[in-house]
Amino acid sequence: MPTVVLMDSSLSMTRPVSVEGSEEFQRKNLAVHGLTMLFEHMATNYRLEFTSLVTFSSLWELMVPFTRDYNTLQEALNNLEDYDKTCLEAALQGVSNIVQQEWGTSCPCQVVLVTDGALGIGRGSLRHSLQTVKQRVEDKKFPLPFPFPSKLYVMCIANAEEVLYKLIDQAYSPFHAVLRCGNLTSDVQVFPRPEPVTIDEEVDPMPRTVQTDLEIVGFIEIGDISSPPVLSRHLVLPIAVNKEGDEIGTGATDDTEEETPTNQMAGKSPNFCVLLHGSLKVEGMVALVQLGPDWFGMLYSQADSKKKSNLMMSLFEPGSEPLPWLGRISQLGPASDAAENPYGEDDSKSPFPIQPKNKRSYAQNVTVWIKASGLQTDVQKILRNARKLPEKTQTFYKELNRLRKAALAFGFWELLKSVAELLERECTLLPDSAHPDAAFQLSHAAQQLKLASSGDSKYAAYEHNITPMLTDFSGGGGADRI
Repeated sequence: MPTVVLMDSSLSMTRPVSVEGSEEFQRKNLAVHGLTMLFEHMATNYRLEFTSLVTFSSLWELMVPFTRDYNTLQEALNNLEDYDKTCLEAALQGVSNIVQQEWGTSCPCQVVLVTDGALGIGRGSLRHSLQTVKQRVEDKKFPLPFPFPSKLYVMCIANAEEVLYKLIDQAYSPFHAVLRCGNLTSDVQVFPRPEPVTIDEEVDPMPRTVQTDLEIVGFIEIGDISSPPVLSRHLVLPIAVNKEGDEIGTGATDDTEEETPTNQMAGKSPNFCVLLHGSLKVEGMVALVQLGPDWFGMLYSQADSKKKSNLMMSLFEPGSEPLPWLGRISQLGPASDAAENPYGEDDSKSPFPIQPKNKRSYAQNVTVWIKASGLQTDVQKILRNARKLPEKTQTFYKELNRLRKAALAFGFWELLKSVAELLERECTLLPDSAHPDAAFQLSHAAQQLKLASSGDSKYAAYEHNITPMLTDFSGGGGADRI
């Protein structure tokens, strides 16, 4: 993920520090030394990371926009100037603007604040910002939390090497793993480093981390897996290893990097990761990979341009059934084990998606009254059918029972009583030419709704349906006949 280094260039950073030896150092010198170590580490292990350098005092300044050129970052770091007092709020607001302008609000970003811990004085100081945070209007809010996913690391100048080593171990250590498929293995680097995942639905949630042993459990057509929801996406880079077992480096190189004997050696060595990437690209398939207990992801080829593509890994939600249309991952098997080819003789069909055993709730007609207009429409539909009785008897009772069930589910007893009163009113407004059966049906429906609104266990049951009254005019016979 992109990184913003926010460097304090206020006057307090020029204060001397006591170190062994005759040479005098400022706090700024310690900060520059520590960031130099960080940039050297990232240039070696995190070359694909975009990094930006911002300095601040009472104002902030973008020294280097997002780049992968760490020489430019180092040069700007060595040419820092000293300014006036510390104003942390303005600096954080500047970081927010820079990240949103470059990456938007959905891209995760890391912010490394390097300072001596001074809060500043007067207006604009951190103390003043926190004291006035509750009296602000909407457009003048404190910039934290950032409007994008982020991690903020505050590095207070102490022992520069100790502090920066902790930061490197926590945020910028490369993630090395072994990719396995049967007897084939390959040492790889996953970039950016996968973050721990916590499942909120668990009773006692524990962070789950990606294991360093990535096992490919099978392959599947791209069309079958479609475009699934994922937690994060990562580059998978092969790591070349010489005969003595020492790492040579990743297979990713910059366009400007010269061909060295080491790189030439790595390019000539057979590598399973390269074979897998080419195979997935040619065959149009993805590889399902196990990341940990009951946790899976997929490996696939993604093209940056017509000539360049990368091996990518996407992480699914932890669980045995992350993609409902595939079913349980553990129950998938080779197509050759099936009695007949599930894809057909000419690959014209697919066994996916798997149809669920239970009917989904969203596949049923559910009454939803989010707005008053929706409820009004349902009531008007009942009244329109009521005026066309007895021709619309079946439709009238169908709509009436649908409204009744929804009202009982929501506990909307008053609605049943109000609709009953509307039906009684419609009964009194029937013209002389109306069919005699219409009055009987309206009175019967109104009475049933009133009984349901009273909470009577017999008539207020959710499963109970109001049925048409059998009359001499409607034909037939029975207990409800008049």
